[in-house]
Amino acid sequence: MTQLKRRTFLASASLMGLSPMSMAQASYPIKPIRYIIPVPAGGGADMIGRATCERLSKLLGQPIVIDNISGGGGAIACQTAARAQPDGYTLIQAYVATHGTSPATRKLPYDALKDFSAIGMIGTAPNVLCVNPNVPAKDIQSFIQYVRSQPGKLAYGSAGAGTLTHLVGELFKLQTNTFMIHIPYRGVAPANVDLMSGQTQALFPSLAGALPHIRSGRMRALAVTGKTRHELLKDIPTFEEVGLPGFDGEQWYGVMGPAGLPEPLVKQINEALNKILTQQDFKDKLSSEAVALKPMTPGHFQAFIKSDIERWTQVAKDRKIELDS
Repeated sequence: MTQLKRRTFLASASLMGLSPMSMAQASYPIKPIRYIIPVPAGGGADMIGRATCERLSKLLGQPIVIDNISGGGGAIACQTAARAQPDGYTLIQAYVATHGTSPATRKLPYDALKDFSAIGMIGTAPNVLCVNPNVPAKDIQSFIQYVRSQPGKLAYGSAGAGTLTHLVGELFKLQTNTFMIHIPYRGVAPANVDLMSGQTQALFPSLAGALPHIRSGRMRALAVTGKTRHELLKDIPTFEEVGLPGFDGEQWYGVMGPAGLPEPLVKQINEALNKILTQQDFKDKLSSEAVALKPMTPGHFQAFIKSDIERWTQVAKDRKIELDS
């Protein structure tokens, strides 16, 4: 908006009796928007955020500046976003760690629900049960029997205590009444290495990270999370298909703002985001991360987050998992 047009708009709005907040909402956005990504630059989550912002910027008509804030498992980024003015000029890419598993297992300096305004989902990606190729089980039912036949002798790795890869593993143990030793690593990369070398027997990584190893034969996939089979692994069943009803848990990514974000702004950003999710080139771009685009209303997204926290809180309670912040 040019300075002349802006002055004309403000003068007209003033004559109509609109408040400064109403005027700001009516002309949003008039300056660059800050988009916080709670992970370092590079990697899947960062790519998803940048691809989203590239298209969102075009629809909203203003630059969107990426701000990668890592540390504290996303807590620093979340605190920064929660403390920002609720004017639409600071957004954050929430994901399963910051607004799902961490609130279920740790004492955090932010409230994942009360301190944020849900705007919309970007998409979800499944986790996949992978085993070392030397494990004799060729399907999940035979794997369950294999684990039961060797209690305490098998181990599964994770990207770290309290991560989704950990909690999905504990959910598997709960629902199958089996026991495997949990080996937490500092990230999924070393967990991948030890699975492929046979130091551990199982892992529940994201499909995007596991897919190259599955295709090379260094890992064997047995089942995926989610409601339907994934198009990149059409021959691999879901956990529900093989007799584990309600077994879910996916990587997910969405957009949020500080608590108190005015409803008109939430609606405007949500509509722009959902328009992006219909674009075929965007779907093709995110397919490299095995992300299925899932447009949602703000209310639906808020309910999704609440449900995800409740699911993992119950798993953490049942398995007595409580971690320091």
